[in-house]
Amino acid sequence: MPKFVYDFTEGNKDLKDLLGGKGANLAEMTNLGLPVPPGFTITTDACRYFLRSGTTPDGLDDEVTRHLQALERTMGRHLGDPADPLLVSVRSGAKFSMPGMMDTVLNIGLSDDSVQGLAKQSGNERFAWDAYRRLIQMFGKTVLGIDGDHFEHAIDAAKQAKGASSDTDLDAEDLRTLTATYKEIVRVHAHREFPQDPREQMDLAITAVFDSWNSDRAILYRRQERIPADLGTAVNVVAMVFGNLGDDSGTGVAFTRDPATGAQGVYGDYLQNAQGEDVVAGIRNTVPLQDLERIDKTSHDQLMQIMATLENHYKDLCDIEFTIERGKLWMLQTRVGKRTAAAAFRIATQLVRQGLIDDDEALTRVSGDELARLMFPRFDTTGDVTLITTAVSASPGAAVGKAVFDSAIAVARAEAGEKVILVRRETNPDDLHGMIAAQGILTSRGGKTSHAAVVARGMGKTCVCGAEALNVDTRAGKFTAPGGVTVAEGDVISIDGTSGAVYLGEVPVVASNVVQYFEGKLAPDADDLVAAVHTIMTHADARRRLGVHANADTGPDCARARRFGAVGVGLVRTEHMFLGERRQLVERLILAEDDEQRQAALDALEPLQRGDFVEILEAMDGLPVTIRLIDPPLHEFLPDLTELSVRVALAGDSATAQDRKLLEAVRRLHEQNPMLGLRGVRLVLVVPGLLDMQVRAIARAAVIRRQAGGDPRPEVMIPLTATVQEMEISRERTEAVLRDVEQETGVHVDTPIGTMIEVPRAALTAGEIARAAEFFSFGTNDLTQMTWGFSRDDVEGAFFSPYIELGIFGVSPFETIDRDGVGRLVRIAVAEGRATRPELHVGVCGEHGGDPASVWFFHEAGLDYVSCSPFRVPIARLEAGRAAVASAGSDTR
Repeated sequence: MPKFVYDFTEGNKDLKDLLGGKGANLAEMTNLGLPVPPGFTITTDACRYFLRSGTTPDGLDDEVTRHLQALERTMGRHLGDPADPLLVSVRSGAKFSMPGMMDTVLNIGLSDDSVQGLAKQSGNERFAWDAYRRLIQMFGKTVLGIDGDHFEHAIDAAKQAKGASSDTDLDAEDLRTLTATYKEIVRVHAHREFPQDPREQMDLAITAVFDSWNSDRAILYRRQERIPADLGTAVNVVAMVFGNLGDDSGTGVAFTRDPATGAQGVYGDYLQNAQGEDVVAGIRNTVPLQDLERIDKTSHDQLMQIMATLENHYKDLCDIEFTIERGKLWMLQTRVGKRTAAAAFRIATQLVRQGLIDDDEALTRVSGDELARLMFPRFDTTGDVTLITTAVSASPGAAVGKAVFDSAIAVARAEAGEKVILVRRETNPDDLHGMIAAQGILTSRGGKTSHAAVVARGMGKTCVCGAEALNVDTRAGKFTAPGGVTVAEGDVISIDGTSGAVYLGEVPVVASNVVQYFEGKLAPDADDLVAAVHTIMTHADARRRLGVHANADTGPDCARARRFGAVGVGLVRTEHMFLGERRQLVERLILAEDDEQRQAALDALEPLQRGDFVEILEAMDGLPVTIRLIDPPLHEFLPDLTELSVRVALAGDSATAQDRKLLEAVRRLHEQNPMLGLRGVRLVLVVPGLLDMQVRAIARAAVIRRQAGGDPRPEVMIPLTATVQEMEISRERTEAVLRDVEQETGVHVDTPIGTMIEVPRAALTAGEIARAAEFFSFGTNDLTQMTWGFSRDDVEGAFFSPYIELGIFGVSPFETIDRDGVGRLVRIAVAEGRATRPELHVGVCGEHGGDPASVWFFHEAGLDYVSCSPFRVPIARLEAGRAAVASAGSDTR
């Protein structure tokens, strides 16, 4: 019979798939001999069974009973005993951290009888009634599904009646009365009494935690963080320890390094006379962790020792939750902590210098997504700016937007195309959709360990917390600040998650130091962050097998790509050279009535193309430049059919001959589905002289560079090939032009000829096409469209959102390569192409070339290079290195 329950003494940190992150780490700390309250973990297997069947698996109830009895023997008390009750918490814990997204219930075991025993046993009647009212509130909301506002309104009324500003000002009698009010809320809204049987409380709480895996906020968070939906959550049942027994008790969250900056030291928050939920909820402002040394030096010193032990054991930044119960320290959780992108790079290099990890491991500790965040602009405050306040720098970045005070409004405005900043007193898990929609988050309460800070850091979203100077009125939709500043909904503000500054109005931005380093404008040791990025990028370049090229259409773009580390250009889109004033020349080509007019148009275009190619080949001298012949349908260069028809119709007899001729041409070229019509190789084979003109411009540009002492390395790429015959004809014509230019100039330039694989048939017949192609480059944008049978321009806004919500997509297939469909075509084409031509050079030039997850796939599939936009070149370099390290690690296991 399968085992569904594990005591903390039975697990370890490597069992996260089975025990979840929280359970695995509680077990690890227990085995390290740290002071962890005893308890047990119900596995993710049990959760998945429950989610499939709607009931718990056979045998689970008996296993829970045996482990509960063992816990009772260890603690010397029984669950809910009226005289001396054992209380437990029931906590969620998935494999990946999902802060606040799933449910937890504290103080299970309290009832009308046992609350009296707890009051007597603790010698603190106020504490007992506070614990009981918390249980009813959490149980009512989490297990019974009661709107939490009912409980919030009740406690607000109790504080107002007392004239109290905080719940700590309510005495035992106030809390006894509040508990009765809470029980009535349960009776009215759940249509049942609050359960008095402690085992019923625990069993209902366990299934509620299972259910919370599929709560709306948990599903939304998983989609945002790309966490698989089929993992399930474990449930941890832990003996309660109490931080709300008085001033010699408290609770806190600690980090072994600053999660915002990566600076070494001790960071965190502490709250006297409180339970853990009070800290992360941000409803009471905490004191810095350093103050614990003054409040309770013995516990402080023990905590510092444990933090050092955990960081050395995990070899990483650790995020720790702890409680002090009447002077005794208890460890409630540890995990590898979420951090900002800057902190990730700094910490990785710090740990290498300390000898805790090696360079390969450091490379695995950062990601392309984090590097992208470091390349975001920062505020330029050298001009005239209005500072409203400075608060806690919770998650870095420069965010500008209209202030909104409600998450639903944030979503609505964002969907309407507005940039917004979500302003709240504090956030809670129900605000997740608004946090995702916003450019940044600003709260007047909480610190670096509050819900807003933790979630924002995980999402890479700019966040400023604990702006106590702001009086936030969410109902009125405004906040006020010292000096008479009032910001109403819709007013623009700017928040700096790096400094914690909040500004009135829009503050201009400048390039980040990391971008300036890549541009060569800052030295590798310009500051500690740039130095960390330089160190890791240097190792990534040394480890990667994949080359990284750029998609660039102009000389300046190519020069920037080269500065960013590109070792070639994987895609020059020649059609981009026909825009602007040159569009008229294309019109002349299309409207040509005979060969003479057509040739005149081509002759006018060639020197313009040649000049562009000279500029590009100069910028990339000594590196390969893959130039794609014109790809889009010609009618894209002509006026819209409907608009032109209306114009001619309204003009009537006075319509010009040119407009009439143009309308005739547009009608002749009009296609119902132009993406599947006359374009790519079909166009250069059907329009006489077009291929010759482009190839001649490329060849002559290369000769000019060679004669100037350069080392041009152009490659000609035929787009949209579907058959080997198309490739053979195109190659024959291309070679003829190259020979003509060589005979004309006496200069030979080696020019490989290949094709773009973007039609499924080309992938499936790659072995044949490779007979005529020296290289393949996958155009994954079109390959994705044609494989899936939909147009990106039409479908992303039409049905991608519901498809993601329904779980049909985990992520848009245009964002990350579809491994099973499009990816399989890529693998087939690589294998069959190289079977025909072993030396076949293979790359990718679709947008997927700069997507971190896709880069890993292309490494696995055996491609030689990826090509992406210049600004994504550093990201692709980093991910190519990480993919190589991961591949080497899997090979040795």
